[in-house]
Amino acid sequence: MTSDSPITIYSIGFTKISAEQFFGSLIKSGVKKIIDVRLNNISQLSGFAKKKDLEYFLRALGNISYVHMPLLAPTENMLREYREKRDWEKYEQRFKCLLEERKIEDKLNPSELDKGCLLCAEETPLHCHRRLVAEYLQRKWGNVKITHLVPT
Repeated sequence: MTSDSPITIYSIGFTKISAEQFFGSLIKSGVKKIIDVRLNNISQLSGFAKKKDLEYFLRALGNISYVHMPLLAPTENMLREYREKRDWEKYEQRFKCLLEERKIEDKLNPSELDKGCLLCAEETPLHCHRRLVAEYLQRKWGNVKITHLVPT
C-alpha cells in the first residue's frame, strides 16, 4: 500500500445478536460497506442476514452498501471438513494457504475496503475466517487498522 493514511477494516458476526445490536453497531462505527465473506449468503441462521433482506436493511437504516465476495470465503470442501472435524488449527492453515493462492491482496483495492466490514456468521472473530482475511490483508498491505465490532 502506498498511502500513509491507514485504512480501517471492520469485522462483525451476526450469530446470537439481535438486528438492533447488529445494525446499531455498524451505524455507530461508521461502516460504509458490508463485505459478505460467507460462501453462502442466503443463510437461514438469521433472517436479517439473508442477502436480499440484508441489502435492504443496510441501505434503509444506515446508507451502507453491500457486496458479496466469495473470493474471501473458504471452499465448500474446506468448510465441510472444518464443520465435521472442528480442527481449527488445520482449517486456519488451509485457509491462509488459500488466501495466498488466490493472491487476494492483488485482486482487491485497499481504498474500496476502507471503512468496509467483513461479515460472517460466527459470533466472535476468534475462530472465524473474517479475522484471518483482515489479518492477511494487514500483513500484505501494511497500513491497515482492524476493528472487530462487538455488539452491545
